[in-house]
Amino acid sequence: MQVKSILAALALMLAATPVMAQTKWDLPAGYPATNFHSKNLQLFADDVKKLSNGKLEITVHPNASLFKVPEIKRAVQTGQVQAGELLMSNVENEMAIFGIDTVPFLATSYDDAMKLYKASKPIIEKKLQAQGMTLLYVVPWPAQGLYANKELKTLDDMKGLKFRSYNPTTARIAELVGAQPVTIQAAELAQALATNTVNSFITSPSTGRDSKVWESLKYYYDVQAWLPKDMVFVNNDALGKLDAASKKALLEAAAIAEKRGWDMSKAEADDAKAALVKGGMTVQPPGPELAAGFKKLGETLSAEWLKKAGADGEAAVKAYKAM
Repeated sequence: MQVKSILAALALMLAATPVMAQTKWDLPAGYPATNFHSKNLQLFADDVKKLSNGKLEITVHPNASLFKVPEIKRAVQTGQVQAGELLMSNVENEMAIFGIDTVPFLATSYDDAMKLYKASKPIIEKKLQAQGMTLLYVVPWPAQGLYANKELKTLDDMKGLKFRSYNPTTARIAELVGAQPVTIQAAELAQALATNTVNSFITSPSTGRDSKVWESLKYYYDVQAWLPKDMVFVNNDALGKLDAASKKALLEAAAIAEKRGWDMSKAEADDAKAALVKGGMTVQPPGPELAAGFKKLGETLSAEWLKKAGADGEAAVKAYKAM
């Protein structure tokens, strides 16, 4: 009888103990699981789970496996998913300020890229908030270089090339040099190379390595054109439903991920270029004529972007140059 009473008391205690509520989020991203951005995202998700004591769990969906890259922002904005990662300049046509880090030769080092980020961050955050989203953190790619299937000595040598575009800046470059722009996202690049859909483009050494670009192209010119950034952002409704401890864990993990991501990017730059060399590519700086051509191209694109970006762009660039 006594045993039955003890068991009954235990059952009542267990029934009265609240079960820890767990919140599960999905986070679509555009790059392979092996890419440093994706690795950092997974570490971010791991940190969120640890810091929230398991109350918030984020599942990362790399390589455009849940949504294609152009669909990610809309998916977060409409609440189809709670968070996402996206190259900021992918949405430049919608909001010009998001293309500030792809203005050629405006910021070509990690120190300058950080200054540009700090100068433009308040405006970017305000734009996202107006659409019901919050910026969590931002991580840059290594400086962008030019890939081609042939030796390039001047911009004229790019005429007729099938040039991959993934944002307004790269599409405009193709137009200005007389190349044929072909819209290809990172997840589709390897296939596009294999089918000769593209034979030239500007992107990071990381993307080149991820796509094993040496199997199709032989030249990489380290033009250091710009350091584009990926942003990780969250739907405000989903953020508002978190309890205080889970929200604190999310923001703390985001701050850790941002610092770690910048460090990873710096290490990645040298490692990825070494992989291109190992793959058999000719990796070199641009020659004098090609460099001069890109400088002039950069001046044209900078003027065009400032006109398009208006007061927001002028304010961000002014703040950046004052740092």
